[in-house]
Amino acid sequence: MALHETFSLGVDPELGLQAEVAALNAQFEDATADEILRAAIRHQFADGIAMVSSFGADSAVLLHMVSQIDPTTPVLFIDTVKLFPATLLYRDELIEKLGLTDVRTFKPAKDDLAEQDPAGMLWMSDTDACCHIRKVVPLERALNGFEAWISGRKRHQSSTRASLEKFEIDEGRVKVNPLADWTATEVLDYARAHELPPHPLVAQGYPSIGCMPCTSKVAPGEDPRAGRWRGQDKTECGIHWPTHGKEIDGSGI
Repeated sequence: MALHETFSLGVDPELGLQAEVAALNAQFEDATADEILRAAIRHQFADGIAMVSSFGADSAVLLHMVSQIDPTTPVLFIDTVKLFPATLLYRDELIEKLGLTDVRTFKPAKDDLAEQDPAGMLWMSDTDACCHIRKVVPLERALNGFEAWISGRKRHQSSTRASLEKFEIDEGRVKVNPLADWTATEVLDYARAHELPPHPLVAQGYPSIGCMPCTSKVAPGEDPRAGRWRGQDKTECGIHWPTHGKEIDGSGI
């Protein structure tokens, strides 16, 4: 019996989410990214899973995999209104090339921006607060109604992701990281093999791409994410923190 067929039997619904995720990690420890995605999209979380994509530096690989399994899979994209114009153009290019039919774009609420960032300069004084209203809150709204979501994070990207599991718990949902154990070389080889267009900023020295104000070029030998919030004790925007969605206080999220 194939791995994804075994998985279609599901996990005992009486088990808690923590036990379910532990069981999934054990079962899929040696599974390929394609096997993980097919099981998650077609069986365990059928009609209840979405992919969250930044349409960033290497997003095309996971988007291509999902499109090959089911191009109608919802893809959630958070437009912070601070992104590089090249990222928005790249999003549109990939949607057309991959035949994705349900890409949903979410922006920060106008009321939140008017109240907390009327001048659009909050990133200069409080990057955590800026990320919260421009990324975390819109993603919470986007994920409403889904029981699981797919992330493109990988262990090689930074020291803070070195122990990344393929399945995690996130705010009462299951987060699936099918590329967790992929190397940078494997990502590049896959993209080349399938003739996937690169994000145009990668060739300019941006291996990890977020909002314009908080993304800088990366020098050879640095972590791919070293250019994000450079000079700050910050490595994540907040959407991948286990505490995301909680109220912000003076110390951040």
